[in-house]
Amino acid sequence: MSEGKDRVWFLREGLFAKYVVALVGLVVFVLAVNGAMEIWITYRGIKSSLHDGMSDKAEATAKRIQQSLSDLERQISWVTRASATKDSEAATLELRRADYAQLLRQVSQVSQLSLLNAQGREQLRMTRQIVTPGSNADFSRDVRLTETAARGTSFAPAYFRGERPFMSIVLSHADGAVTVAEIDLDFLSEFLIDAQIGRVAYAYVTDARGDVLATSSNGPEVGKNLSKLPQVLAVSKPGGVAPASGTDVRGDAVLTTSSVVPKLGWRVFFEQPTAQALTPIRDQLVRIALLIGLGLVVAIIAGTIMARRMLVPITALQAGARRLGAGDFGHRIEVKTADELEELANQFNGMAGQLAETYSNLESKVKERTRDLAQSINELKVLEEVGRAVASSLDLNAVLPTVAARALEITHADAVLIYGYDAGNHQFNLTEAIGIDKDAEGRHRAIDADHSPLGEAATSGEPIAIPQLSAISEHPLRDVAVEAGFHSVLVVPLVDQTGILGSLVVLRRNEGEFSANLIGLMKTFAHQAVLAMRNARLFTEVDHKSRELQDANDIVRQQAGKLQEQTDQLRDWNRSLEERVETQLGEIERIRRLERFLAPQVAQLIASSDGHAGLLDSHRREVTVVFCDLRGFTAFTETTEPEEAMNVLREYHAALGELIFKYEGTLDRYAGDGVMILFNAPIQFDDHTARAVRMAVEMRDTVGGLTEKWRNRGHNLGFGIGIALGYATLGQIGFEQRLEYAAIGSVTNLASRLCDEAKANQIVVSRRVYGMVEQWVEGRPIDDLNLKGFNHPILAAEIVSWREAVDNVVDAAAARRKKMQ
Repeated sequence: MSEGKDRVWFLREGLFAKYVVALVGLVVFVLAVNGAMEIWITYRGIKSSLHDGMSDKAEATAKRIQQSLSDLERQISWVTRASATKDSEAATLELRRADYAQLLRQVSQVSQLSLLNAQGREQLRMTRQIVTPGSNADFSRDVRLTETAARGTSFAPAYFRGERPFMSIVLSHADGAVTVAEIDLDFLSEFLIDAQIGRVAYAYVTDARGDVLATSSNGPEVGKNLSKLPQVLAVSKPGGVAPASGTDVRGDAVLTTSSVVPKLGWRVFFEQPTAQALTPIRDQLVRIALLIGLGLVVAIIAGTIMARRMLVPITALQAGARRLGAGDFGHRIEVKTADELEELANQFNGMAGQLAETYSNLESKVKERTRDLAQSINELKVLEEVGRAVASSLDLNAVLPTVAARALEITHADAVLIYGYDAGNHQFNLTEAIGIDKDAEGRHRAIDADHSPLGEAATSGEPIAIPQLSAISEHPLRDVAVEAGFHSVLVVPLVDQTGILGSLVVLRRNEGEFSANLIGLMKTFAHQAVLAMRNARLFTEVDHKSRELQDANDIVRQQAGKLQEQTDQLRDWNRSLEERVETQLGEIERIRRLERFLAPQVAQLIASSDGHAGLLDSHRREVTVVFCDLRGFTAFTETTEPEEAMNVLREYHAALGELIFKYEGTLDRYAGDGVMILFNAPIQFDDHTARAVRMAVEMRDTVGGLTEKWRNRGHNLGFGIGIALGYATLGQIGFEQRLEYAAIGSVTNLASRLCDEAKANQIVVSRRVYGMVEQWVEGRPIDDLNLKGFNHPILAAEIVSWREAVDNVVDAAAARRKKMQ
């Protein structure tokens, strides 16, 4: 049943299906590629031959049209030459009438002739039915006359009367007269008859505007505008190239070609519907489809036969592999195909023989490994018990005998020695022994770390096994061991991350190597022993620290009594300190009152000087007054949100305040954008005017940067400054809860009025101020100013810049602060 299912799977999803599909796919692919290439070559050939044929016909038709129009031009020009005479105007007109009649009889394409004199007046109009002499109609503005005057002959654009196309040929006479011939273009259809074009193609002639002038029997209607068709649009552009394909008036694809009639700019189009042109390709597609179908049937039959020949040996290989996988290594696969499948079956048979042999060897190895595993498990159990026993005590004197006893139990040795390491003396000291009297005197009780197996093992961190003690050089441990009857030794270092703790020495009476398993087991045991010894030492250290802490606690209690005495002393000192603080608070309050008006360093100066209260009493003194405000601030506040106005004022006041403190000015008041600063009151300066001007220049530069920043935020603000020098009455004004230091006098009004006159980024000063600082500044006089509140014109000047090399104002301030310190 299973083999039947495998066979069905093999047929549907195995190599059978893959081979059949691959062969069929290859055949179909080759046939499809071949058919596609043939179709493409045929398509290109048909398209090229049709295009070349229609191009030749279009060029021939364009030349015939060009030749026909040239003949018409020549016949009309003969009439104009034959009518030339020197007779009277009436005789000449009669001659022209006779010539026109003869031309109308001989040339059927001419439908009307008109004679215009040199002034553009119509003298004669003649058709085959009607003769109209002397109409005197004015054609002087007709474009045809201007072109004829310039070139002698002109071809007017085509036009339509109803559905019939016409055009005008205009020729000039020797006497300045002009003959206008109206040409019926219906004769163009004679060049587009079906016998010349073909059974399925069609042709038509268009003018420069895209209007159809003539067409074949199955072409577009005469008079229809085709300028939007892609092939017509392409050739109508300057430098346009005629495309090989396009669309007809119904939107169907066509193969197209065109040729130009040079003298008139007309285009002759020959076109054929793409569907009709590619009929041979459709027939070829049907043939290719039949060929692919036939190839598909042949490929399926061939693939089925080939795949069935592979089915039997592959099924045998599959069944044999399944039996080998189930453990039947005696089974052999029989395949006789004399090819790679037979070789593969032989390899399977050889592999089955090798597996049978390997399986028998594997059973003996598994038994041996099972015995080793049981022994390792027993050792691990003993090691677990040893670790539990070693870690059960925190007393180092109890841990060491336990470690030695368990080591003797694990190794089945005759003696075990434990040495502790003395880092100060760089030697190992015997601390515990089993199998040898540890109290016996001898050199083995203290062994130097240098040039000894114990030191070498501790340095390398690896055990050292000596299978024959008598073969090594003289050593204290060797001498004691040999005298006691021991002939082999294993030295295991007791180390951890913090350093060397000691060494574990295992002695046996028999000579011989120590097994690798035993050495590894002792390394693990040594790690647990080190942990137990480290814990015991830590416990001992903690116990020692506890006793030290107890002693320290007693000392702390003694110190507590002394601290109580010191606390009482501190309480007395605190009362004294409170009295001193209360005294200092009064001084601080006086300084705080001064800082309402002055820079902090000035307030400190007043507070530290004698008689400082008198500085704030009313008195008269010469002062320099600086008044400044922002240009356009009132309009700014009317159109700006209050929060934004407050932000601008904060930035403005912060910039000014820093400079006022720097030059030790006294801030008298500020209201919105207006700020007033006093110099020389209440503290006197010899250079107070220079300080004021120097501060004003730096204020202008600083606020200039702010105005650029504000302008970026959409605020158009400027900054103006006025400075005046004069006497004023100074002192405190206000009431007890709110006092102000103020200056009263005309000098403050003058500074305010000068500030009002200042333009954006301008410093305007009185002439007296300018005279005081003229040697340090760049400035220029200003015309006399008529200021509000002053009866006479005021002399003023503008400060442009400060040119002093050394800032004497700042140097003086620095020197005064140094003197105060």
